[in-house]
Amino acid sequence: MSEEEKNQWDALEWNEEGTVPDRVEAEAVNQWLFNIDTVDKVLAHVMRHGQKVAGGDRMGKTIVFAKNQAHADFIAERFNANYPHYQGTFARVISFKTEYAQSLIDDFSNSNKEPHIAISVDMLDTGIDVPEVLNLVFFKLIRSKTKFWQMLGRGTRLCENIFGPEQDKKNFYVFGFCQNLEYFSQNPETIDGPISESLAKKLFTARLEMMAELDKLTANPYPGAESQAVEFNRSLSEAEVNKLNPFGALRNSIAERLQQEVAGMNLQNFIVRPRRLLVERYAEPKAWEKLEPIHFDELAHHLAGLPTELVDNDVEAKYFDLLMFKLQLALLRVELGFNSLRERVQDIALALSEQDSIPMVRAEMALIQEVMTDAFWEDVTAPMLDNVRRKLRALVKLLEKTKRKQVYSDFEDTVGEAVRVKLPGFTEGNDFDRFRAKARQFLQTHENHITIHKLRRNEALTASDLAELERILMETGTATTQDIERAKQEANGLGLFIRSLVGLDREAAKQAFNQFMMGKTLTANQIEFIDQIINHLTQRGWMDAALLYQSPYTDLSPYGVDGIFGTTEVDEIISILDNIRLRAAA
Repeated sequence: MSEEEKNQWDALEWNEEGTVPDRVEAEAVNQWLFNIDTVDKVLAHVMRHGQKVAGGDRMGKTIVFAKNQAHADFIAERFNANYPHYQGTFARVISFKTEYAQSLIDDFSNSNKEPHIAISVDMLDTGIDVPEVLNLVFFKLIRSKTKFWQMLGRGTRLCENIFGPEQDKKNFYVFGFCQNLEYFSQNPETIDGPISESLAKKLFTARLEMMAELDKLTANPYPGAESQAVEFNRSLSEAEVNKLNPFGALRNSIAERLQQEVAGMNLQNFIVRPRRLLVERYAEPKAWEKLEPIHFDELAHHLAGLPTELVDNDVEAKYFDLLMFKLQLALLRVELGFNSLRERVQDIALALSEQDSIPMVRAEMALIQEVMTDAFWEDVTAPMLDNVRRKLRALVKLLEKTKRKQVYSDFEDTVGEAVRVKLPGFTEGNDFDRFRAKARQFLQTHENHITIHKLRRNEALTASDLAELERILMETGTATTQDIERAKQEANGLGLFIRSLVGLDREAAKQAFNQFMMGKTLTANQIEFIDQIINHLTQRGWMDAALLYQSPYTDLSPYGVDGIFGTTEVDEIISILDNIRLRAAA
């Protein structure tokens, strides 16, 4: 540092005591130490070198992966300071703390809507599918191989006409400022832990587990509970019914909360859409009256964690909810972890009791003090604990937190010279892309060639057919030996590679399914399912049966082909697809 920068260092407000550190470790940068020049230069580099659209006048869709919420907010602040003409809407922070985050994601997914730069804190690292994304900016350290490749996957979606008519997306740019590319280019041996589930998903699952335990309690009451169902008088009020049957009341309140969450899942959202049938079923209150194990499994594995318009932005309250649900489950299951969870709740109650100057806390002081006593816990029940959860959840955020002061500096930083980094598993695709384009053009102008005609009409090829096609491609200069070998390797044979370029004649694709459809009375969903397969074959020439369990086929049933057809019919469809593939393989 220069003498001037040293004086600036000493003048920064490092902490309340005024202590100036001699050094700061690297982990602090973008964690709680934010340097203006660093962020400004990163943004300038990306804005200058990132891929553009709209004739080069506008930055293409870009995701910036930030380290934490404060880092993301600081990036947005510096972007708006440097590019004020965008009026604060071009680059937006999208995180779990962002109000109306789903609406921002929907706008980001629209090629013509702002924001065009999404500054993400974990929310867009996985799961988001926006084909228009052209630039990824790694502004945080990643050491999980699984997460790194999932983040890279945000750029791999194909997108037609993105740069203009017939100017498709052929690549995407990755800007790495934290040595991630260099690290993973060495193909290191890493140990990936499971990717953490979102808080929303954990809460959804915890509520489901609570319902399952309460249902067991109704079917098999534990010793001391009423063994016979209570005959409720229809004249009783809801409050009186709840008092007589608190476990049933708790179960119903949880069911109502989950039903509202599912009802708030927007079917227009591309993440929700593949689960449409399940969402529609469980959006109805009647579906929650009686749940079997298969229903709990469907809800936990297919609906938990999906975006919903039933939003609760009080993160501290939601963490308290999760703690209380774990405590209730430990009580119902008679688990050893109950005592440690109880102590955590008593610690929170103790901390709240010291905030009696706050009116909201003072209003619940009787309950808070009761929770602190051992007597409260002697005969505690799940409904009693849920009462504690509901009354104290909004107070947790009022607790004073010891928190490191965030420091903002403005020391001159340097962006090193940009270098290309080759990642294992990614190949330089430009030469082969050019071959693919040349081959497609050649095949279109020679579509009457006997071998190409056979491929289009789903007629079986011979080895001599493929040898002749290979000879023509080589002699006309369309392909090199390396191109042919790579094509064979990519598609498991030259015939399948050529078929993927020319597609299958639509009538030939229909004819392949004629016998399957003959004599059957198909439902509207079954007909649409077969039409989607025929569309795929017409465009791509052949189809891997595994795709039958992915979108768009799961849009009709979350179980893919198994949810639309019976076992015998599924086997027939897969056999037809295998036959189409084999006819081109030779």
